[in-house]
Amino acid sequence: MNYTLNYKNINIHFSETGKGKAIVLLHGFIENSCMWNTISEELSKKNRVICIDLLGHGKTENLGYIHTMEMQAQLVKAVLNHLKLRKYILIGHSMGGYVALAFAKLFPKNVKGISLMNSTALPDSIEKKENRNRAIQAVKQNHKTFIRIAIPMLFSEKNRATFTSEITQVTNEALKTSPQGIIAALEGMKIREDLTCIYTNSNVPIQLIIGKQDPALAYDSLLSQVKNTTVEITEFPDGHMSHFENKTALIIAFKNFIKKC
Repeated sequence: MNYTLNYKNINIHFSETGKGKAIVLLHGFIENSCMWNTISEELSKKNRVICIDLLGHGKTENLGYIHTMEMQAQLVKAVLNHLKLRKYILIGHSMGGYVALAFAKLFPKNVKGISLMNSTALPDSIEKKENRNRAIQAVKQNHKTFIRIAIPMLFSEKNRATFTSEITQVTNEALKTSPQGIIAALEGMKIREDLTCIYTNSNVPIQLIIGKQDPALAYDSLLSQVKNTTVEITEFPDGHMSHFENKTALIIAFKNFIKKC
């Protein structure tokens, strides 16, 4: 079922399906909650699955010029409070992982587990911040061109020809994102803090899903972040879009992780 919640005078869109452990699915940058359709269908057979459109994405409206990861986390908390949920497992893709980590810092007592899919706990490097600034300028010039160029680059190089229909699908959904929503997310990601401390300080299970050919994240950096921690690593051979590139194995990995939480 799909719902709308009024929050700080804007509308938040979310869906809820199934019964059991509460699983919160957080989408990535220029995605929306529909990216989880297949995953949600599988997980909701034995769990209560909540999918949320983050600020400026999908059917959730913009709240400002910058949407920090903490602002996104507070929005997520508002939805979960509305549903009267106290404990839940967070699963976040890319930017959704940044939001999950920010949530775990702000509301640690509510978190039963964290799964980060193609995401990182590190802040942006100087080079990455410069790339964000260039992206912001590109969005201001023509956000549709920015999206059409950006989406295929998230898949591993060998999969760009294989997953043409999926790339078209993701692109069409991304084109629904307003320029303001795109820029606000870029600004928010650019200033996020280092949250690798959660890997060592958290007392809940954490899963890190890595694409070995992920064009957006350095493989060695991801491994070094979790060295000497209890973080569970699941590796796939492909790119940033594990929910397409490694869908069947990803669903199995999620189900196994949920059982541990």
